[in-house]
Amino acid sequence: MTVHEMRRFHRDPLGFLQEAAGRSATDVFRLPWGAWCVRDTDLALKVLRDPLFNSRGTFFGGMLPTRMDQVTLGRAVRHTVRTHLPAYRHAMARAVAGLPAASRWPASGLTLVHQAAADILLHPASPPVLRLLQARYAHYGLMRSPLRRHRLRAELLRPKLHAATTAEIKVRRAADVLQGGARDVLDAVIASCPQSVTDETAARVYALLVKSIVGTVGYAVAWSLLLACVNHPAGTAWPWPVDWITREAARHRPVVWMVGRPAPHAMEYGGCAVERGTVLSVSPYLLHHDPRRWAIPDQFLPERWSESTDHGPYLPFSAGPFTCGGAGVAQTMINEAVAALPASSRLRVTGATLRPVVTDSTAPRAFELQRIPTR
Repeated sequence: MTVHEMRRFHRDPLGFLQEAAGRSATDVFRLPWGAWCVRDTDLALKVLRDPLFNSRGTFFGGMLPTRMDQVTLGRAVRHTVRTHLPAYRHAMARAVAGLPAASRWPASGLTLVHQAAADILLHPASPPVLRLLQARYAHYGLMRSPLRRHRLRAELLRPKLHAATTAEIKVRRAADVLQGGARDVLDAVIASCPQSVTDETAARVYALLVKSIVGTVGYAVAWSLLLACVNHPAGTAWPWPVDWITREAARHRPVVWMVGRPAPHAMEYGGCAVERGTVLSVSPYLLHHDPRRWAIPDQFLPERWSESTDHGPYLPFSAGPFTCGGAGVAQTMINEAVAALPASSRLRVTGATLRPVVTDSTAPRAFELQRIPTR
């Protein structure tokens, strides 16, 4: 890849991805970091559903010994979060009521989701210092701030939060407090991790789950608000159901824009030989913008969800055997947050741009959300 191409990629990763896919003469093309990406939608779905290719999960890396351990933990966390969804709904309403008339997003979205989910992540009787560190990290550490002082604060918070989480895991394991069931996500992690998993590793697993829950939901809420507001007259009620808005936002700007796994052995996909260990990727963003499968894919059209069959492949939470087990719960959390925000106010955004910040996820660039009371 030339220097010009690298600059083009860093300036607009999603635009570069679409251009590279359009130029490719094969169904698989090279990514700037050396991995391969599947361009063809049918082939991409085949890759995602291939049991052999998906024989190993990568979400937890090597932190859990077996695939079954990963499945068990995922089920436990999903059950815990689902059990607490009514409390999350009430907590979200309180958190929204505490928002200022003008708030900065997407940072406010991460803080909002963490406030509503705080008791799910750590039950109220957990050490106050741990709860405070987690709240601060949700604000400063879940997204890369353009402010150097915020980035420095996040770097200082991370080891303190890890140490406090590790200490709490040690206490809970020693006290054997899980006989009455998981009180929070940390309990679910402790109960599901084999005894061979150290306290420090369990703390890293927990941190990854917190980031996944708060980050994914928070960014999805931010995209839903931004896209709904800029595609409808400011200060007026949205004409679409919340579920249509959130689903279309996840199609138009999926938070997870790329999923990939190393090939377990040498194989061929789309006429290209893929060596063992080479990462083969599928982009939900590309699949969601395939003009052969979606009508006017570059436009935000929530009404396309009025018919269950009026859309192409939809995989904001991946697909096949490694579809995110918490997809349904996450969708509910997103919907609850987006529904709560315009409950007693009209919304307006300023300073908006739809070009995302792309790292391991896609986040909106900073914008201001204004809430205008209706009563």
